[in-house]
Amino acid sequence: MLGRVTSGSASTPRRARSARSATGAARTTTSHTRGVRGTSGARHTAGTRRGDTDLDNGRRPSPRHNGSGAHRARGSKGPRPKGRKRHLILKWTLGIIGAVLALGIGAFAYLYITTEVPQPEKFALAQKTTVYYADGKTPIGSYAEQNRDIISCADLPSYIGNAIVASENRTFYTDSGIDIKGIARALFNNITKGTRQGGSTITQQYVERYYVGETTTYLGKAREAIMALKIAQTEDKSQVLCNYMNTIYLGRGSYGIQAAAQAYFGKDAKNLTMPEAAMIAGIIPSPSTWDPADNPTIAEQRFHRMLNIMAEDGYITTKQRDAATMPKTIAYSTQNNYEGPNGYLLTMVSNELIASKAFTKEDLDTGGYRIITTIDQNKQKIMQTVGDTRPADMPASIQVGGIAVDPKTGGIVSIYSGSDYLKQQLNNATQAVFEPGSTMKPFALLGAAQSGVSFDTIFNGNSGQTFTISPGVSAQVNNALNNNWGYINLYQATANSVNAVFMNVNEHLTPKRLAEIAHQAGITGDIDENSAYNVLGINSITVKDLAQGHTTIANNGVRNTLHMVARVTDADGTELYKALLENKRVFDANDCALVQKAMQGTIQYGTATEAQAVGRPLAGKSGTANDEKAASFVGYAPNLLNVWAIWNPDENGNPQVVPQFAGYGISSTGYPSHLFTEYMTQAMADMPVEQFPTAKDDGKVGGPDGTWGLGGYTTTKKPSQSDKNDQSTDNGNGQQTGGNDGTNADGSTDGSDGGNTTGGGNSQQTGGNGTGNGTGGSNGGGNSTGGNTGGQQTDQNGGGNGTTDTGGTGTGTGETGGGNGDGTGENGGGNGQ
Repeated sequence: MLGRVTSGSASTPRRARSARSATGAARTTTSHTRGVRGTSGARHTAGTRRGDTDLDNGRRPSPRHNGSGAHRARGSKGPRPKGRKRHLILKWTLGIIGAVLALGIGAFAYLYITTEVPQPEKFALAQKTTVYYADGKTPIGSYAEQNRDIISCADLPSYIGNAIVASENRTFYTDSGIDIKGIARALFNNITKGTRQGGSTITQQYVERYYVGETTTYLGKAREAIMALKIAQTEDKSQVLCNYMNTIYLGRGSYGIQAAAQAYFGKDAKNLTMPEAAMIAGIIPSPSTWDPADNPTIAEQRFHRMLNIMAEDGYITTKQRDAATMPKTIAYSTQNNYEGPNGYLLTMVSNELIASKAFTKEDLDTGGYRIITTIDQNKQKIMQTVGDTRPADMPASIQVGGIAVDPKTGGIVSIYSGSDYLKQQLNNATQAVFEPGSTMKPFALLGAAQSGVSFDTIFNGNSGQTFTISPGVSAQVNNALNNNWGYINLYQATANSVNAVFMNVNEHLTPKRLAEIAHQAGITGDIDENSAYNVLGINSITVKDLAQGHTTIANNGVRNTLHMVARVTDADGTELYKALLENKRVFDANDCALVQKAMQGTIQYGTATEAQAVGRPLAGKSGTANDEKAASFVGYAPNLLNVWAIWNPDENGNPQVVPQFAGYGISSTGYPSHLFTEYMTQAMADMPVEQFPTAKDDGKVGGPDGTWGLGGYTTTKKPSQSDKNDQSTDNGNGQQTGGNDGTNADGSTDGSDGGNTTGGGNSQQTGGNGTGNGTGGSNGGGNSTGGNTGGQQTDQNGGGNGTTDTGGTGTGTGETGGGNGDGTGENGGGNGQ
C-alpha cells in the first residue's frame, strides 16, 4: 500500500512538470522571437530558466515556432522591405550614369588633347596636270587621278558659296563646326535602323575630305567631330568653305567647283550665274543620279528647293528667286584624253619627265602642273594629216612613222606616231623599229671627213665588187637595181646612194668606227660593230633615234638630246623644270658642213628630186632596207629636220617586203621622200629661208695614206685605156657606163662621152662625170637612153658653155630621174640614174 501511495504521489508532480514545460516552451519561443533583434541569441530570455530540463532524458528542450507572426528566424533569407530595394536601384543607376559621364568626359578630353590638325591629304589637294602646245595656251590633254582644278575663291560671286551652304549646312556661319542634334539623330537611326547616317556639317565634311579621308567608324567620326571643333576655332569660315568647294565631288567626274563649272556649263566658276550655282548646289547629295542630263525632273525640283532656301535665308530676294529659270547644261562628253593621236603625245611627255627623275607618275597625276611642250600645234596638224593620208592602193599593213625637229635645240616640233593611241599603243616614231638602210651612209661620210679624205676622191661605183664583210668573210655587193655608176666621187655617191662606194669607205673606216660615230651623234640603238654591212643600215632603230643622229650633223656637230617638254610650272606659274640644252660639240663643224653639202646633191640631182618643190636649200638622204622591207628618208633645212619611214610588218610583227604602190617604184622607196616633200612644203611656208654653211674640203684625195678609192687617181689625171675598159662595163643588159675626163686649166672638166653604146632591148647610158667648159654646166653624157623604156632617147647637154649654176637634167631610171650638173666646176651632171 505504501508503495502504491509513493508511486501515485510521484505521478502527479510529473504531469505538473509537463504542463510547466509546455508553458515554458511557449515562453521560450515568444522570448526568442523578441530576441531576434539582438546580436546573436546567446543570451537567455525571461521565459527560460536554467533549471528547466527534461528529467527523463537530461536534454534541454528545443525552441519551437508557433507557426504565426511576421518575424523571421535567425539566418532567414526571406524578402526585405520594398522601400529599401528601390533606394538601392536608384543608387546604382546614378552611379552608372556618373561613371559613363566621367568616362565620356575623360575620353573627350583625351581625344581633344591628342587630336591634331594634320597636313591636308594629297587626295584632297590633288588636281589635274595640263599639257599644252608650245604656245602655252592650247591644251593637248591632262593627267589626273581626279578632275580637279583648285582655285582661289576670292573672285567667286558670293552666291556660289551661299548656295552650297543652303544645300548642305544652313547653320554653317553660326555653328561651332559640329551639329549635336544631327549627330544624335544619326546615332539613333544607326542604332535602331541599322543604317549608316552622318550628322556632318560642312566643317566636318571638309575635315573628312581635306584631312582624314572617308571614315565610317564611330571612333573615326568622334575624331572628325573634335577636329571640326578645333578647325572652327582656328580657321576662318570663308577659308573652310572655299576648301570644301575645291574638294567636293559634284558629278560628271568633276571634283571642285571649277571642274564642275566646266563640266556642266563649259565656263570658269567665276563666271557662273546664280541659277547655275543653285543647280550645281542642288544636286550635291547625289550628283551622279541627279544630273539634269539623266534626271531632269529631280534636278529641277532640287533647283527650286535651293532657290526657296536661299530666299528664306536672305541670300537672294524673292524677285530673284521668281525670275530664275532652270539653266541648260552642256552635253557631257566622256572622251578619253588618250583617244586619237594626242594619246601618243601625252604618253611621250609623261615618259620624258619621269625618266628625268624630276617627277613621279603620282606627281603628274596629282600635282596640278602646267607642262608646256615643244610641239607646234599647226605643224603637228600638218604632220598628222600627211601621215594619215594614204594612197588608195597602199596596203593597210604598211606602218608609217615621222618626226620633225628643230636642229638647233633638239626640240620635237611635230611627230607622227599613229592615228589612234587607243587602237595601237605602239608608237611608230619612238618604239617601233625598222632597218634604216642607206640613211646610215652619212655617218660613214662624216668618218671619211674626219679621216682627212677629200670628197673629190674617186671610187669605183659599179655593182658586183667583193668586199670584206667581217674577219674571214667576203661577199659581192650590188647597188640598187644592180646599177653601175662608174668612177664617181663621194658627192655623187651620196646623191645616188651607191652601195659599192660606201662599202669601200667602211672597209677603210672599219665597222667599229662607224658605230662609234653614230653613237656619238646620239643614236642609242644597237649597231653591229663587226659587220661592214652596218653602213647599209642593217640594224633596226626607231624614227626618233635616226632623227637624233642626223640632228647632230644638221646642227653642225653640236648634239642636243631630242625632247618634247620645254618647261613645267606649278599652278601659280613658278618654274619647276626647264629643258636644259646639252649643246655638246661632238663633231667638227666643217666636217658636218661637208656632209651637208654632199647630202644636198640628193635633192638637187639624186634620189629625191621631188623635194625641190619645197623651194629652199635642203639636204637629204634616202634609205632602203635589206630585202626591201622598209624605206626611209631624212631631210632638213638648217632650221627644220624631218624624218619619215615606212615598213610592212605581218600580223606577228615580222618584217615583210614593202610592195609597190601609188607608182612609187619597186619597194616604194620614193614614198618617204614624198611624205617629206608634202610636210616640209607646208610646215616651212612661213619660216625664213636659211643657207647652209660654206664647207671647205681640205682633205686629201685618196686619203692620208692614198689607199681610199682609186688612191691618187683624180679628175686631173686621164685614166688609162685599161681603166676605161674596167670602168666601161657591159652588164649584159646593154647598160653602159662612160668614163671621166680631165680638168681644164680653169678648174672645169670636159666630160668624156659615154660611147653611145646600147645593149639589147633595154639600154641605160650614163654619161661622163664632169662640168662643162667653164664654171658650171654639163656637157657630159652624149646621148643617154632611158633605161627600160626602149628606144626613147634624150640628149643630155648641160647648161651650155658654163653659163648656169646647174647642168641640164637628163632622163633616167630606177630611183630618180636624170642628174643635174653640180655647178661647182668639180662634179658634173649627166648621171641619168
